[in-house]
Amino acid sequence: MSRLSAEGLTAGYDDRTVLSGLDLQIPDGELTVIVGPNACGKSTLLRSMARLLPPASGRIVLDGQDIRRWPTKEVARRVGLLPQSSVAPEGITVADLVARGRYPHQSLLSGWSAEDERAVNEAMTATDITSLAARHVDELSGGQRQRVWIAMVLAQQTPLILLDEPTTFLDIAHQLEVLDLVATLRSEGRTVVAVLHEINMAARYATHLIAMRSGAVVAQGPPADILTEDLVHEVFGVRARIIPDPDTGHPVVLPRSPGPGTL
Repeated sequence: MSRLSAEGLTAGYDDRTVLSGLDLQIPDGELTVIVGPNACGKSTLLRSMARLLPPASGRIVLDGQDIRRWPTKEVARRVGLLPQSSVAPEGITVADLVARGRYPHQSLLSGWSAEDERAVNEAMTATDITSLAARHVDELSGGQRQRVWIAMVLAQQTPLILLDEPTTFLDIAHQLEVLDLVATLRSEGRTVVAVLHEINMAARYATHLIAMRSGAVVAQGPPADILTEDLVHEVFGVRARIIPDPDTGHPVVLPRSPGPGTL
């Protein structure tokens, strides 16, 4: 059984339903990337899996039971979330922000421990930001800030990590920097779920791809197995060619220019 799954999940905002009766299992130990057009339910699904958005019906199952039955801190010990557009408190340093990832492991009676210090140091080392520890977060580049936020999630030491559009607004070099790090986390035994807009980045890094449209899962599986011209047209509404990357063999999507009969 998957550690994280959705069963008959219906969720949305106010009177607008985004997901309806969704069933989905996140494969353990994989880098799952969710792709799809804007407003198809990707972020809604991620927020639901992090228990930030209560379902209208159905449930999210975490380690065998409804996620709503777990205490809040216990969820935070099991699932780490990097939301969209994270904003750091003004004037906070890198080290202080990363240290906030230790909150789920602390109590009113416990102080800062050697284990907390070790977890923060390891997270900063893994994300290559140790030299930035004393810098203010708002002074950093976009790629550096994303590494700091990921370090905070790593400091939680959760086996499951959810990343909502971790490469948005980053240039190509910083996108590769962040996704190389995410791939490393998976190779070290974490289960990672990421929402990405760039389908070729998804195909390059995902070991498991989920394609969504209109609140439903259209296809899922290894990118090389499911990423076809028909799927791209069905999900994104564009015609494209799919060719193998000459270096890695991963599928590459080449959109065709719009014209008569191509959409």
